[in-house]
This record gives sequence, C-alpha cells and structure tokens, in this order.
Amino acid sequence: MARPGAACPPPARRVMVAARALLFWALVYSYCGVCACIAGLRLLWSIGRRPGETFRWVVRENPPACLNDPSLGTHCYVRIKDSGLRFHYVAAGERGKPLMLLLHGFPEFWYSWRHQLREFKSEYRVVALDLRGYGETDAPSHKENYKLDCLIADIKDILESLGYNKCVLIGHDWGGMIAWLVAICYPEMVTKLIVVNFPHPSVFTEYILRHPSQLIKSGYYFFFQMPWFPEFMFTLNDFKVLKSLFTSQATGIGRKGCRLTAEDIEAYLYVFSQPGALTGPINHYRTIFSCLPLQHHEVIMPTLLLWGERDAFMEVEMAEITRIYVKNHFRLTILSEASHWLQQDQPDIVNKLIWTFLKEETKRKRE
Repeated sequence: MARPGAACPPPARRVMVAARALLFWALVYSYCGVCACIAGLRLLWSIGRRPGETFRWVVRENPPACLNDPSLGTHCYVRIKDSGLRFHYVAAGERGKPLMLLLHGFPEFWYSWRHQLREFKSEYRVVALDLRGYGETDAPSHKENYKLDCLIADIKDILESLGYNKCVLIGHDWGGMIAWLVAICYPEMVTKLIVVNFPHPSVFTEYILRHPSQLIKSGYYFFFQMPWFPEFMFTLNDFKVLKSLFTSQATGIGRKGCRLTAEDIEAYLYVFSQPGALTGPINHYRTIFSCLPLQHHEVIMPTLLLWGERDAFMEVEMAEITRIYVKNHFRLTILSEASHWLQQDQPDIVNKLIWTFLKEETKRKRE
C-alpha cells in the first residue's frame, strides 16, 4: 500500500515492476523444477544400483558422547515470551562476561562451534545457539514461521532473555545471513560483527541474478522450495547426502583441513535423523524469495568477514563486493586452502583471526 501523500508510480513503471516480478518468480519455479528433476534422476539411479541400500535408515536413539563433552560448556534452554518457543543453546565461560553469540549454518547445529566454545570462554560468555527448527530448539510446523523477520526477532529476544543488551555476533552460512540482518536491523545490539562464508545479503541477491555459475551453486535454495521431497532425499542411503557434504572431495573439508572424526559425523547424523528433524531447517529456505531484497543495507559496526576460497557453494568474488555495504572498519581474510565449513576446517587459524580482530578493535577504541 502506498504511503499517504505519496505519488502513484506511472503505469509504465508499474508494468515494468510487474514484469520483473513475473520473470523473477518464473526463474525461481523453473529452476526449482530443474533441480527436482535432477534429484529424481539421482533417486532412480540409486534404486537401480542398490535398491536395498537406498531406503536404509539407521535409528539413532542415543547421542554420541561428544555432544555431552563438558569441555564444550553447559546445555541450557530459554523460552521466548513473544513467540513462546523454547531455544536450546550451549554456553561456556562465566556469566557476566561480554556475550559472544554464535549462529550456525545449514545443515549444522550448535556443535559446529565446538572449537570456538573452547577457545573464547576465557574472556567471553560464549553461547552457541540451535536456531529455530534445529536440534533441541522448538520447530514450528508452518513455513511462515521461518520468515526472516521471525529469525531476526529470535536473536533480539534471546539476547534480552540472556540478560544482555549487546554482543559480539558471529554467524556462518545461513547463520551469517541472519547475523548480517540483525546487525542491519538492530545495530545497537551488535558491538562487532563476524561473518564466515556468507556475503552481505544484498550482494548475494544481486550477484546470483547476474552470475549463472552462482545460481547453479545455490540450486539447493530452489530445490528446497518443494514440500517433503528435499527431506526425503536427505534420508536416502542412511543420510548419505549429509555425510557427503562434510567429507566428499567436491564439498567437504579438504586435505589440509581439520577433518571431522567418525564421532563428529555421528553427532550430525544423530541430530538430523530424528523424526521430522529436517523440516525446520529446510523451512528456513522456503520463505527466502519473498523476503529479499532488503530495504535497508548499511552495516555500521566493525566487521570481519572470513572466507574459505574452496567454498563449493559461494563464489569468493562476493566477499570483496561486500565491502561497499560496511560503513565502518571492514576486514576481509580469504583462506586459500579452506572449504565452506571454515570454522571447523581451519579452527586454529579462524580463532587467531577472530582474536586479532577483537583485540585490534579494543585497542582502536582506547586510542
């Protein structure tokens, strides 16, 4: 609805806007169909080769020991008043210390920050959250409950429920998207922003429409628009797709990285093999095309962007373009031998870079 007193756009412009919207949604659903066809062919190929293995699904009733490792912190829960949802998180470090809030990507959960929970607890209250719909956090059934404004409000409400009014905010992948948006919408709540392998959202939406190569790499965004089928494809061959994401040569952690152990992989399989555990995470993507592009763009706090150059899902060119949206100190570090799973792939280097950024900003303020 137009604002009172605002001039109505001329007919030619309205037609142009409508045409662009039509082309955009035609692209979305056409590519969704292409991705679905490719997935269907893979399913048929798997059934033809190993029909007995295709639908195998191991029931995992007990979590692996690593998920209850006391060195990682304490498992906690907080219920948000407005939404009524209960969130699960793991916290390390003393209460009262500055808050460092960690937002994971897909398909991950709090455990992807295990190296950072151990590292930063000496000076921070480090909280690794299970996002809405993930792990032990409540998962609303309707996809409309996963719109970006709901996810942004979650972070604001959790911060307040933890007794803080500001934090160092760190996000990876989809958690990086949310971190950017929280920094844009609630700049007073973010003292420093650190994002791992996700560009500014405006860069992403503009770049993907102009670069077919990135459109292909982001094919899962379109595939996830379908109901139930993406979840089903993840379960095949006892969640082979999930394992491959972290271990395959194409998308996994490289030879020089800190590879996931068998127990680490089992932790992921335990969480995502629970009944209905994949629907919430995939619902995050099912409303994305109705939420972007953004109306507000600028980030006004000091920002660190870390990027694994071997990212199979995000082209590195987007990292440098991000600089134009940060109206404060901006530091970009690209690690040439690192994958998309950067904080797990190169934890020692990532932790050192974060420490340097945090100390550097503290020193700059004193001066």
